[in-house]
Parts: sequence; C-alpha cells; structure tokens
Amino acid sequence: MSDHPATHPPELDWPFFDNSHRDFKVRLDAWCSEHLAHTHHDESRDAVDAECIRLVRLLGSGGWLRHAVSGTAYGAASDVIDTRQLCLLRETLAFHNGLSDFAFAMQGLGTGAISLMGSADQKQRYLARVASGQALSAFALSEPDAGSDVAAMQCSATATADGYVLNGRKTWISNGGIADFYVVFARTGEAPGARGITAFIVDADTPGLSIEERIDVVAPHPLATLKFDNCKVAANQRIGEAGQGFKVAMATLDVFRTSVAAAALGFGRRALHESISWARSRKMFGQTLGDFQITQTKIAQMATLLDAATLLTYRAAWLRDQGGRITREAAMAKMTATENAQQIIDMAVQMHGGMGVKKGVMVESLYREIRALRIYEGATEVQQLIIGKDVLKG
Repeated sequence: MSDHPATHPPELDWPFFDNSHRDFKVRLDAWCSEHLAHTHHDESRDAVDAECIRLVRLLGSGGWLRHAVSGTAYGAASDVIDTRQLCLLRETLAFHNGLSDFAFAMQGLGTGAISLMGSADQKQRYLARVASGQALSAFALSEPDAGSDVAAMQCSATATADGYVLNGRKTWISNGGIADFYVVFARTGEAPGARGITAFIVDADTPGLSIEERIDVVAPHPLATLKFDNCKVAANQRIGEAGQGFKVAMATLDVFRTSVAAAALGFGRRALHESISWARSRKMFGQTLGDFQITQTKIAQMATLLDAATLLTYRAAWLRDQGGRITREAAMAKMTATENAQQIIDMAVQMHGGMGVKKGVMVESLYREIRALRIYEGATEVQQLIIGKDVLKG
C-alpha cells in the first residue's frame, strides 16, 4: 500500500521517482490546469509567434524555466539538471498544451551547450535571462544537406584576429525568427568530418545574420532557415574549445533526447484520456461506445503502449540522474515513446470517427503534433542504428 498522496498519477509510485518528484508533478499539474487553456489557438504565423513568446514569459514567471538550465548562480533550479523533473515537465506541458511544451523545450535545448560547456561569462549573460523567460534561445545545428549526417556540415567559421566570420545556412531551426540568440555549430576545420566543428553564440541582431525563410509545418511552430553572410562573431562567443562543437552538440542532445520521449508520452496520454472520455459518453446502438469489446481492446492496446513507453522513458531519465551513460537507453526511450504515441493517437482519431479529423478537436491537433517527434533530435531510423551498434559492442 502506497503512503503517497492519491493526487499524483499511479506511475509516479514506480521506484524511478521520489517524493520530491511526486510533489513537483502535483504542483505542475495544478499550475497547468490554471494557466494553459485547452483552446484551439490561431495558427497564423504571427499569432503562433506571439503565443510562443507569451508562453515563454508565462513559463518563466511561473518558475518552470529554471528547470531547463543548470547553475543556481545563473537562475537555475539546481546546479545539475534533474532529468526526471525535465521529463515530467515536458510530459505534463505536452498533455495540456503542445505549444507550451515546444516553448519550454527550446529554452533548454537552445542553452544546453551553454549550461554544459559555456564560460562563466556566457552563463551570466544568457542563462538567467532564459530561466526567467526574458530571452528566447535556439539551437542551430541542421543544414539543407546536413541533418542526421552532422559531419556533412558546410556552414563555416573562419578565424580572424578578433574572432570568427560565419558563412552558410542553417535550416529547420526552432524559434527561428523569434529567438534572441542562437547557439550555432559551424565548421572551423581543425580536423575532417565531425571533429572540425565549433559552437558559437550568435545574437539575433548580429550584422550578417538574417532570416532567409520562415517554414510552415503541419503543427505550426516558429521555424526558419538562417543565413550567415560574413557574420562577425567575437572570440568570447565561442562555446568551449575550437573543434569540440560536435562533442558539445551530442552532449546537449544526450540531455534532451529523453525529454523528447517524455513529450511524446504527454501527447499519447492526452489521446488516451480523450478516448476514454469519448468512449464513456458516445451513444451508439442503445449503449456507449465503451460497451463494445472492440473499443475495450483498443483502449487496452493504447494503455499498454503508453505504459511500455513510460517505463523506458523514466528508466533512461533515472539512469542519467544516477550519473550513468544512457546512449542506448535514451535512444530506446525516444524511439519507443514517439512510435507508440503515434499509434495511440492514430487509434484515438479512428475511435472519434468524423470528429477525429475535425479541425480544432483535441485528437486532430495531437495527430499533427506527434508526427515531428519521430524525426527531430534523431529520427527513429537513427535511434535504431544507435541501439544496434551499442548492442553489438556489448
């Protein structure tokens, strides 16, 4: 018999969590219920930009962004990111409001390199503003011809007497067009392939940086292609050592990849929640939809897929918080949670019938929200390669 309060979800009684996580989840759910309306927002580009900025400010004032960065001296909640809290945040935000999860995640991903390997000066200038919601960050790694293949990167940074000059393009950049600064990865040429890449902080108003194109996707989020045309960056804007950028990028993704799985859990959990409510209330042939065995089998599949993904996700988060290496576990979590959530949401749409494809209905929104998670921060196929190589290494 659990001695934990009944107000937290039953999965938080699993041994991956302690009472601080249970209390955190209860407080977070209460805040989300009060501040994040389940409404269908205007999906025009300007409206989405404005809403994303509003959500960052709201999350900052609520104190939640402090968990996306590290270093109490710079406004963070702790000196080391608590991966389980990070995952609980993303899962809960995704359950309540998909754009709020995006807004939160980009604050963490965009500053992950600074949190992990930035100088004290860089942390002082950027992290506190991000943690309070006063500055929006972005992570600029992908290029038109370099997505999963980071070693194919072409954007260059040429060393000068007082810094670097950047030339090239970055694309599929979340918060592109609204960020206050970008963490940019560019080739500096110390070695071939991935070993000759360096990370830089580029403020949005830096001459030579422009927004070449805004990108519209199925679930509207701020996305853009960035262009660097003789963009001058001071030497003190370099993160870590020259040629260490790939290591910086991978360390950042290692922190946040598990949280992508958590966001997928949030979307999948909301789809199951909506399906249960629909099955209990929808009248058909003199009974409810939930009275039919075929509906019960679908609900069973959805619940099992969700539990399996939840176990893998919080195993990875727990292991990282214990200081363990989680390359394989994070890849398994990310792959399974995003693929399972896609199945759960697809079943939810089918169960809702015509209402499932009506614009503005929750499951229709979830259907569009989940699709990108199977691609970004390492597509499912990339996760399979990571897992397979790691298993073969023994």
